[in-house]
Amino acid sequence: MIKKRILSLSLIFATGLLLSLSPQDSRPNIIIILADDMGYSDIGSFGSEIETPNLNAMAEGGLKMTQFYNSSRCCPTRASLLTGLYPHQAGVGHMVNEREQPGYRGMLNEECVTMAEALKEGGYSTYMTGKWHLNDRKEHWPVKQGFDRYFGLLDGANSYFGNHPYRPNQKLTYALNDEPYTPGEGFYATDAYTDYALKFIEEGKDKNKPFFLYLAYTAPHWPLHALEEDIARYRGRYMKGWDKMREERFRRMQETGIISRATKLSPRDENVPAWESLSEDEKRRWDEKMAVYAAMVDRMDQNIGRLRQKLEETGEDKKTIIMFLSDNGGSYEAIEGSGFTPEILEASMKPASDPTSFTAYQHEGANVSNTPFRKFKRWEHEGGISTPFIAYYPGKIKSGSISHQPAHIIDLMATSLELAGVTYPKTYKGNTIKPLEGVSMATLFNGQKWQGHDAIFFEHEGNRAVRQGDWKLLSIYPENKWALYNMKTDRSELNDLSARLPKKVKEMEKLYDAWAARANVLPFAQLEEYDRQRKRK
Repeated sequence: MIKKRILSLSLIFATGLLLSLSPQDSRPNIIIILADDMGYSDIGSFGSEIETPNLNAMAEGGLKMTQFYNSSRCCPTRASLLTGLYPHQAGVGHMVNEREQPGYRGMLNEECVTMAEALKEGGYSTYMTGKWHLNDRKEHWPVKQGFDRYFGLLDGANSYFGNHPYRPNQKLTYALNDEPYTPGEGFYATDAYTDYALKFIEEGKDKNKPFFLYLAYTAPHWPLHALEEDIARYRGRYMKGWDKMREERFRRMQETGIISRATKLSPRDENVPAWESLSEDEKRRWDEKMAVYAAMVDRMDQNIGRLRQKLEETGEDKKTIIMFLSDNGGSYEAIEGSGFTPEILEASMKPASDPTSFTAYQHEGANVSNTPFRKFKRWEHEGGISTPFIAYYPGKIKSGSISHQPAHIIDLMATSLELAGVTYPKTYKGNTIKPLEGVSMATLFNGQKWQGHDAIFFEHEGNRAVRQGDWKLLSIYPENKWALYNMKTDRSELNDLSARLPKKVKEMEKLYDAWAARANVLPFAQLEEYDRQRKRK
């Protein structure tokens, strides 16, 4: 049964989370920070050796959620985050490939409304910097979807030092508001996204309106590009090897309560060789890649520190809630094949610390990033869909809070609207809008009992899952065979109980099928056949 998602304004007052409204609008500023391709254990407060003091301080001063889920890939997650719907309902069930099927249009459809559009209607200034990746047609740029101001990358990836297409026939576009933007000398994407975020906040602070900022860093998505001053701090740290790094992260995660003592560390991924089998040159090459990857996360954290400092300087820090998460798990992807230009393939062979290189950390690095889980970005295993989640709101969210309750990126819209006192629209620009799927977490942020979800659903490229309570039903495409796991005792998904509990499998499969039917999900084989036929024409 669909629960009522958005409370009335009088009930919002009753939560005690908001101050009473005054003529000088005292509703909170809302900041959502999204990392790109960052694994579950890649920040210090979730077990990493990477230095992330600003995120750690937010985690210690706010709420950590250990079972927060994304949609396993960049475009679907971004669609869900902005709309409060499952990605297929918003029209982005796959990537930005444009198809005729309603769930796979490759762009946000007219049956959804973005968080920016809803908050703008409710009196907020709306800003975005960073990666859009929800179709680069100009009619779908961020300024056409509710953002007052925008700076960032419209496509999925790029050099951090400028604008260099990496795919054949690709047109990559940075944009400032509604015009193309050409990066100049000294450009580094992570810093630039923050520069413009600070500029937007500074220039809008006298308008007596709260603001919504969606800061979507491209870090640490490939290519591995970092500044030498950051790389130097990490060289040599990874020479102990990936097995040792995973074990150390796993131990810290258990010691700090991120994962339970019942959880086991998954075996090294089958695509990753034993560390001892590598030559010294191969070991140094991997250490270099990981040093650059760590430097990218480190630099992102430094920039989050710059943002927090700006809030303090402008007196907005105690009026602002910040939520941080990642769009999917660590990425196994390699720079190889026909999807990349010859120049990029050549650049992939250069050392990762070379600014002209174009490299990725592949299965080996992603297996470390996703400690203690199996699989990666694109799969619906915990390694693909689990994100560290931090909510920080000084004086409102209790310091040192931790929640092990399952939540999903669809919840951010409902949460933000409740905090803002804004009603989710039934219609927008003459179009009927689908009801929200997410559940507001405002009561959880206030230290009260949260109703949570009856069930949470996942599908990407035929990989499927449903999470209900402590149970998770999961399948991999194209095998399409259901496996059943108990998340309370086996979050690493090592012990398949489907043969022992066939009734539970059938029960959860029915839930999945009903969701897929109403959420515009198609069998992936059907989409593949559609693409083959279209290519023949």
